[in-house]
Amino acid sequence: MPGAERGRMAELYEAHAPDAARLAYLLTGDRALAEDLVHEAFVRLFGRFRDLRHPDAFRAYLRTTVVNLARSHFRRRKVERTYVEREGRAPEPVPADPGGRHEMWEALQRLQPRQRAAIVLRYYEDLTEAQTAEVLGCAVGTVKSLVSRGLDRLRAEIPRGG
Repeated sequence: MPGAERGRMAELYEAHAPDAARLAYLLTGDRALAEDLVHEAFVRLFGRFRDLRHPDAFRAYLRTTVVNLARSHFRRRKVERTYVEREGRAPEPVPADPGGRHEMWEALQRLQPRQRAAIVLRYYEDLTEAQTAEVLGCAVGTVKSLVSRGLDRLRAEIPRGG
């Protein structure tokens, strides 16, 4: 890859990696995994950089790639859990978070991955329902349903102060 393209990828990384890492962290709840997903997303986009017709759309491509990688991660984890349950072995306990987590964060992490992704894209990334549907690869009605059910579950789990 010529130096100019390498320099452009470095610029794109510096400009977009922090936002992509925050998105991945909100989707996964794991900083190390989030960083891995972002790096993987850039590696995948690096190979397609020459084919990118609209360089201004890089952020959207990156966001979609991060969401898809997170979804793939959760699918693999589900398969692994099913295997472990079938084999009768207990999974290793998850280490406690020494800093503690906020109740909302915990509730968000208990949502189904697609519900969490829809809520994060709609409210954290501030995407429209149509943009969220495009990133998730589903219909707008599905996004509405995912967000509605996810918010209902969050409301049920988090008592209101007052």
